[in-house]
Order: sequence, then structure tokens, then C-alpha cells
Amino acid sequence: MKILFYGAGVIGSLYAARLQEMGQNVSILARGQRLTDIRKHGIVLKNIMTGQETTTSIDVVEKLSPQDTYDLVVITLSKNCISEVLPILAANHSTATFLFMCNNAAGTDEMVQLLGKERIMLGFAGAGGIREDHVVNYAIVSKHKQPTTFGELNGANTPRLKQIVSMFKNAKFPVTTCSQMDAWLKTHVAEISPVANALYMCGGDNYRLAKTHKAVVYMIRAIREGYQVLQALNVPIVPSKHKLVKWVPEFVLVALAKLALNSKKATYLIGHAQAARSEMLHLANEFRTLVKKTSIATPAIDHLYTYANSGDQKKD
Repeated sequence: MKILFYGAGVIGSLYAARLQEMGQNVSILARGQRLTDIRKHGIVLKNIMTGQETTTSIDVVEKLSPQDTYDLVVITLSKNCISEVLPILAANHSTATFLFMCNNAAGTDEMVQLLGKERIMLGFAGAGGIREDHVVNYAIVSKHKQPTTFGELNGANTPRLKQIVSMFKNAKFPVTTCSQMDAWLKTHVAEISPVANALYMCGGDNYRLAKTHKAVVYMIRAIREGYQVLQALNVPIVPSKHKLVKWVPEFVLVALAKLALNSKKATYLIGHAQAARSEMLHLANEFRTLVKKTSIATPAIDHLYTYANSGDQKKD
């Protein structure tokens, strides 16, 4: 399969390199220093858990032209960049499938308007990391927590979905499918936005966040408020196992969150939030738009939001 990864950050680099190594015909779109780095070094990946480092030579391009032909274009950009690139994608009529692997609490109306339903698939990475110079430091999330997830807009189990799942599994990623990807993505933002904003509350230090009881409590309460907002909008909590957050006692959730945050892996998995404050603010605003459609009180979300829009830690 001829594939273009539109975006050469941590996620685009990791998935592009893995698929290239498994024999797919992969190109990656990069600009600026990242373009220079990939042309010079290839894609250099370092597993933060094992220390294993790999280098993959890959075709790198600077743009997607209307006449370019790909079987699949995988968009791995920050959500705040999507509106800007949609007209570029729409001008390319040769690509059958655009797979958006990015955060999204606003839904797919804009995508559908420009690309059409039949060309869109949704997904999300089961990995995270931080790029240091030309090296991508990454961690794969456990298949029990968050496997790489794909789905069709209409929830159908189509031949192309099966093909994509098989391809990513062959690249050694834990993979699953979801028939409610829009709800999955909204649920994810309901979770990751409070985590990011609580991280900002503690100066971007996950170890400090793990030790700051007040911040973790705000984080847990904000996630629960987000779930209430989604339910008020008849958006299911997906995956359904996340509903447990509503029933588990707060002190238990706080203890578990502190344990998870106090780790090197957490530094890399949520470290993206520190490097992508503009995206996190964008997502917080998308979710606040959802909140305004309901009568749900969201004091914890509102409090943490004040940190999303501030470059500095505030006194609390």
C-alpha cells in the first residue's frame, strides 16, 4: 500500500517508520528543521522502556500536491492545524482514504463538508513520546489501556478497516476497532484536557503533579464533569470501561492517578502536552463549546482552564 503520513511529529514518525519497516511503501510529509533532520538521519526512534534505538530510511516530501496519488493519507497533526490543511487534502482527488489520527472534540462536520464521508476514517494512536533534536523517544501504551484504535464514521466493519487493522498489527502495534469513534475521541478529550491543564498547574512537571494533591483532585473531578457533559449530550463514554471512573471512590482514583503520574513513562506519554500548549488550549475550547450546550456545572473544568491559557504557573 502506498501511504503518506501527513505530519512528522512523534506519532507520524513512529507509525511511518514501523510501517515502512514492515514493507509498506511509506512517505512522510515534513517541513523546516524536521525535513532536514529526516533527510540527513532518517527517522530515529528510541524506545524509552528498553533503550533500543532504530533508524529507518524513508521518503520525505514537503507537500501534498493535487496530482499526488496515495492509497492512504494518515493525518497526524495537532488538532489546531487541521482546518488549515483540509483544503489541501480536498484538492487531492486521487486519494481514496484520509485517516485522521488526531484529537477531536468538535466532531467531523468540517471534514465531511470538504472531503465527503466516504473518504474519511478516524483513529487514534496507542503511543506517545517526546522528540529531542532528531531522535523520537517513544512508548507504546499497553493493549489493555489504549491500543491504537480505528473506525469508520458509520461504525461499519468495512474491508478497508480490516486492511488497515491488519497492516498496523503487522507493524507490531496493539490494535482494536471502535464503532463509535466520534464518542471515543470526545471521551478522550474529556480525559486528556484535565490532565494537561493539571500538568500546567504544576509547572509542566508530572512528578510535581503526582505530589500535588489539590491538582490531582481537580483533575479527577474535571474528568467526571466532562463525562456528565457528554452524557447530557447523549454521547456515550467510550470505551465503556471508562465509566468506572463515575463509580470508583474519589480517594481511590486520586491514589491511582498519583501512582501513574509518578513515572518516567508518564513523562513521555503526557509530555506532549507541555510541547503542544496551543493544541491543548484548542481542545479545551472545543470541549467548553460542548459544555455550553448543557446545563452541567463544571467548576473543576473551569478552574483548570485558567491554566490552559497561561504560559506560567499561577499561584493557587
